[in-house]
Amino acid sequence: MKILGISAHFHDSAAALVLDGIPVAAVQEERLSRNKNDAGFPLRAIEWCLEEAKLEPTQLDAVVFYEKPMLKFERILTTALRAFPRSWRSFPHAMKNTLGEKLWVKGIIKSYLGVPGEKILFTEHHQAHAAAAFLTQPTRHAAILTADGVGEWATLSVGVGHKQDDGSTSIRLLRELRFPHSLGMLYSTFTAFLGFQVNEGEYKVMGLASYGEPKFVDEVRKVIHPAPDGAFTLDLDYFDFHTTAKRSYSDAFIRLFGRPRAAHESIDPATPEGRRFADIAASVQRVLEDTLVDLTKSLREETGLPDLCFGGGVALNGVANGRILRESGFERLFVPSAPGDAGCAMGAALYADRIHFGNPHKDVPDHPYWGPKVDGEELARIAREDSLPLETAADDSELLDRTVELLASGKIVGWMDGGAEFGPRALGNRSILAAPHTVAMKDRLNKEIKYREEFRPFAPAVPIEQAAKYFDFPPAGARLGAFMSGVFPVRPEWRDKLAAITHVDGTARLQTVERDKAPRFYALLERYGAKTGIPVLLNTSFNLAGEPIVTRAVEGYSTFRRCGIDVIVAGNHLVQKC
Repeated sequence: MKILGISAHFHDSAAALVLDGIPVAAVQEERLSRNKNDAGFPLRAIEWCLEEAKLEPTQLDAVVFYEKPMLKFERILTTALRAFPRSWRSFPHAMKNTLGEKLWVKGIIKSYLGVPGEKILFTEHHQAHAAAAFLTQPTRHAAILTADGVGEWATLSVGVGHKQDDGSTSIRLLRELRFPHSLGMLYSTFTAFLGFQVNEGEYKVMGLASYGEPKFVDEVRKVIHPAPDGAFTLDLDYFDFHTTAKRSYSDAFIRLFGRPRAAHESIDPATPEGRRFADIAASVQRVLEDTLVDLTKSLREETGLPDLCFGGGVALNGVANGRILRESGFERLFVPSAPGDAGCAMGAALYADRIHFGNPHKDVPDHPYWGPKVDGEELARIAREDSLPLETAADDSELLDRTVELLASGKIVGWMDGGAEFGPRALGNRSILAAPHTVAMKDRLNKEIKYREEFRPFAPAVPIEQAAKYFDFPPAGARLGAFMSGVFPVRPEWRDKLAAITHVDGTARLQTVERDKAPRFYALLERYGAKTGIPVLLNTSFNLAGEPIVTRAVEGYSTFRRCGIDVIVAGNHLVQKC
């Protein structure tokens, strides 16, 4: 069967194509439109997926949307009416927004793709999250946890998934927590309070938390109340996200936590006010972690299963994932490369294939590189037109040796290889790479290339076989390391030699690289280790602040020219600035 999955009209729109049970293509719309967090209908992503498979839309057996619009409309309408009269200002906007493209998705799909209505299917939002978390992972039987801001009504769900020997597959969601009680909305409210963009700046809160102490935990626990089974409720007196789109926190929230930070205001944890913000970040991070640990402990006891698959935007919190792995009782924790809404495009397609149509399960290739492949010749052509020095290697070995030589000499390299990663992390195919040894390198990257806050950490990449030497990395952490989904301590004896990737609390969000998944990147790490004695590179996404990760060589070249990157590599071509 030929099944197209779509996520759209909230944030991180994407498309994914599954042929005969196996994903063959997936990409976020932002990577093609170049509009960060593009929420529009993902026509470019759909067109690329179909072109990649040489299909016409009429050849599709099904097009699956990642949520049920009428159910979502019910939630928006009900919530607005419950909050009346406080919601009277936001009600017309909410209705206009929902009654536009979001409600009439079926008609939009028919209009753009020309497929008949009977081929258009819908999953529930958290079913798509659960499918993306479970069906893409190399586990046969697992507990499932999904947590995000909100789908239709659900904000969190728990369940179980089974892949039987006869090929039959089941995903059974046991229960759900409903809006407005939401871990994602709790964390996003603090994200907004701390002056960061919601659905974009949550990872900044996680990074800032390491500079503070959880001195406001008691205050945070006033706004979220635990339930006996590990669930929780929010005290809605402290929130406004359910009544208005203008502000997520209430005046009572401000009285409890003090003045919010303005988005334009600089943040320095060394100042008293910056320290207060860091302490607030540390406090909500601690409460999030504690809540997830309690939830997952209960789920482990209830299901008796050794594996946990975790999906939804909350699964991007690598610090919390590390604690779940250590404290929940689960032996392995699986988080897909795209656990957020973009990944729901693949989840929706796989859910339709395995559950709706009942097709036998097939193991999904265990890698994140589902996007457009880079064309090295495009880089060579642009460099010649721009009269920049171009080096073309005779083979991979020559290119790798030259790149290692430059990295070891302190050069910063924009590295483009193969298919683009699906999800928010650069995992060695659209990466900026640098030597990880000095704090000066971290400062240079933040100031001259990423143009971002100084408190933001950088991630290391290391061959899987070497990870435990440099990081306090349990064997069960390999699944989190594969997609840079977990934070682990840097071993104390290596922190001075890995200063650029060691966060203020001594940890790092680690990527472990396997030879069969990323052979060229793995070989680069090996050769860097052979030259320097440490097979670790700093790996950050190939983009500037406010821009999507680059996809094509022309976008990589443009980024290279606009910042302090010294070298760009694509295919067997290497370009340096004069």
